[in-house]
Order: sequence, then C-alpha cells, then structure tokens
Amino acid sequence: MDVLVIGAGQAGLSAAYHLRRRGFAPHRADTDGGFAVLDADRAPGGAWAHRSPSLRMATVHGFHDLPDFELPEPDPNAPAREVVPGYFAAYEAKHALPVVRPVTVLAVRSESARPDARLLVETDSGTWSTRALINATGTWTRPFLPHYPGRFAGRQLHYAAYRGPQEFAGKRVLVVGGGASAVQVLSEVAAVGETVWVTRTPPVHHDRPFTPEYGRAVVAKVEERVRQGLPVRSVVSVTGLGPSVAYRRAEELGALHRRPMFDRLTEHGVAWGDEELAVDAIVWATGFRPEVGHLAPLGLRAPGGGIALTGTRATADARVHLVGYGPSASTVGANRAGRAAVNDLVRLLGAPAPDGVGAPA
Repeated sequence: MDVLVIGAGQAGLSAAYHLRRRGFAPHRADTDGGFAVLDADRAPGGAWAHRSPSLRMATVHGFHDLPDFELPEPDPNAPAREVVPGYFAAYEAKHALPVVRPVTVLAVRSESARPDARLLVETDSGTWSTRALINATGTWTRPFLPHYPGRFAGRQLHYAAYRGPQEFAGKRVLVVGGGASAVQVLSEVAAVGETVWVTRTPPVHHDRPFTPEYGRAVVAKVEERVRQGLPVRSVVSVTGLGPSVAYRRAEELGALHRRPMFDRLTEHGVAWGDEELAVDAIVWATGFRPEVGHLAPLGLRAPGGGIALTGTRATADARVHLVGYGPSASTVGANRAGRAAVNDLVRLLGAPAPDGVGAPA
C-alpha cells in the first residue's frame, strides 16, 4: 500500500475522498500501491450506527456534510443512527471508496528503525504493509468511566450503552457529566421519570452563534494541548454548552438544576458527606478517550501522556497522521483534518503517477 486509512467514520471517509482526489488509486489485490480503508464494523456508519435510537436528527449536536456530497434534507424525527449510516453508505458508493470490512486492527509496527521504513498493520485477517498511515479510529469504542469509592447495587451504564428513556420510566436517574450527551439524556429521561444532574464543574451555557472565527479560536485552544502532547480535551470543555433543541427541552422540563459531584457511591445511590441520595440508575455521560492503543508499538506518546501532533501529523513519526483526534474530533474538524493529512502525505510520498483510476469523475 501507499496509504492505509484505519476507520470509516467521518474523518476516515474525508481522508479517503481527498486521497482519491489527489490521484491515489483504490488498492487492488493483484497490484501494489494505492490506498484502502480498514473498518472494524460490518456496515457503514461509524459511531453513528451505535448511537441511541432516541437520538433524532433534530437533536443531533451539529453535523457537517462530507466533502462533495451533501446530506439530503432529513426528516427531523428520523433516528440519527439510520440517517447518517445511510448517508455514509451512499458516500462510499458515490466516490468508489475502497473500504474493507469487517477488519479489526490489532497493532501497527515499523518494519525497521529507519524513518522511511514501511509500516506493518496487523489485523484479525492478516497483515498489511503501507508507506503511510492515517488513523481515524475516533473515540466511541473507548467510553470513559471515572472511579469513585463505594459500590452501587442498581443499574449503571455509560452513555455509549444508553438506548433511550423507556427503561427509566417512573424511576429516579442520576445523570453524570456536563456535555451534550448528558443534556440529551436529561431531555429524554426527565419526560418519563425523575432526573438528578451532577457535574464535576459548573456547566457553562451560552447563546453565542458558532461563527467561523469563534470555531477557529476554540480549535486553537484544543490544538495547543495536542501540540504539547497533553491528553486530549473535548471541544465542549472549551466551548461550553451552546443552544440546542435538547438543551431547551431539558430546560423546559426543569432538569438543568446541577449539583456538584458526589463523594462516593453507596449501595442505594450516592452521597455527599452525610447526605445520601437514593437513585434507581446512574447514567455516566462522562465522555470517551481516543482509540489509539494499536499505535502503541510505534512509541508515539509524549511525556505528557498524549500523542503530540504537528497539524495532523504525529510529531514523532512523519508517516503517521491522526484525524478525528483532539481539535478534529468533530464533523467539521474531521473534514478539514482529512484534507490536511492528505496534503501533507503528498509532500512526504510525492504525488502518485496518473493512471486513469485516481480521482473520481
């Protein structure tokens, strides 16, 4: 291979589009060179295919079209887990993107210590050899659960396993987290049961429009941490909670009265000092961590704990780019990162020789 892309979500598909546009040919089994996309799922959709059925297009917290193919105007009440995967499938077909699935990547190693050595991508269905790698594995497969002392005997689940409010009807549910996912859960569960909202720090809500200038300022703050090799922070940790359908609905239901984080879990709920609150369930909307464990053999982690990037390129290895990571972990950021990564790889590898099958018509 010339370039291998890992992951077929928004970032991976954007990168694949720009690879074709810059003349890289879809890989064929009987020839060397070209590019392919490895995807662990059995069908298109990325993380969107695993979202809660209750998440409707009207309550999606922002979505940007992939390059050169607009998402047809969806029914606002249609489940996002059906609309977006259908759009991704159509995109793969329209641009004839060489997605190979299901393939799970286990590890990425360098063939030798030379900086221009090929990368060996070990998977559950064989090993691929590539000159360069674009990692677009996102975060959905690594939900983060913070540790608190004590033990709760009731139902606990991370937002990744949340499938709608039905199972919580008539119950008291503790929702942990200060981001858009927590607000979605509050906006739904508060309509059928009682909710209690706790966050580590007071959430910041604003009605500021997300202008291009504001977006660039936000991305710059997240980018600075990534440049220093620090652990990635979410974009919402910088922006705060903006206006959304889910926020307004939760506000109307009186579900946005935030309490500080509890000290410990108890058998029947949680406690702040001597005060104990009994709950039936806890939903941890506490975010995700980047899925990059397969890159560990390359030794990319910086002393700060994260992977230092220069743009989208791993600072420690020019062959490796990360998209959908840090400042590009959003649909609009993923598009830009895909293009930037490909532009950088063209400079590293050289433009492929034209053969008539590179850029799509």
